[in-house]
Amino acid sequence: MRFMPSFSSLPRRAALALLAATLAAPVLAATPVQGFKVVKSYPHDGDAFTQGLFFHDGFLFEGTGLRGRSSIRKVELETGKVVQQVDLPADVFGEGISQWGDRLIGITWTEQTAYVLDLKTFKLWRKFNYPGEGWGLTHSDKELVMSDGSPELRFLDPNTFRELRRVRVTADGKPVDQLNELEWVEGEVLANVWMTDRIARIDPKTGRVTGWIDLRGLLPDNLRSSPDAVLNGIAYDAKTKRLFVTGKLWPKLFEIQLLKK
Repeated sequence: MRFMPSFSSLPRRAALALLAATLAAPVLAATPVQGFKVVKSYPHDGDAFTQGLFFHDGFLFEGTGLRGRSSIRKVELETGKVVQQVDLPADVFGEGISQWGDRLIGITWTEQTAYVLDLKTFKLWRKFNYPGEGWGLTHSDKELVMSDGSPELRFLDPNTFRELRRVRVTADGKPVDQLNELEWVEGEVLANVWMTDRIARIDPKTGRVTGWIDLRGLLPDNLRSSPDAVLNGIAYDAKTKRLFVTGKLWPKLFEIQLLKK
């Protein structure tokens, strides 16, 4: 450790300056945790291995995973009914999805391939490739934001899909990995942390976790069909400021309100 001189060994003016600097030094407080209350629950396909979710024009758009079961869906919020669906090739493991204009972009887990579909028809428009794994996907008004299971978030040009930058996500100075499904909410990135009931609120400029959302108890254990039935899926209706969450193989989707920190 570095040597710290005692105040008594310094001249009075220097001692006062050192004391003032010590008192003014920032103290790293633990990342705050906030709870929730359920506003409303909706039916959700309990066989859907939810990997990506977003809300657009009154509907939920959902990407599901598992090889042989991966799909892109348009879903009625109130009923959970799938009104439109396209299945991905049987050898593909679908992951996060996001909207960009009139396109829907879906990434894959280990295939290093993304699908760009027409948002209305779900017809394939093009594909692009990226290195490594794909987990979650969302967008700001300028960039796509992608997770890959590591503590890093990638920021991509939404037109060329070129990687622009990365930020390392930390909480209390420590890296946070297993970042999964993402949603852009009021200037922050919300990220599911895989195999937990927590959502990280992330500053996209610094990567710092500014808060945790604790969703323990949202879906009781007796309604979770398997150990894989974990929290995963965040959607935000920016017009009405409604926040929706669900999980893989969950029979319900919830609209929640966050409690003050």
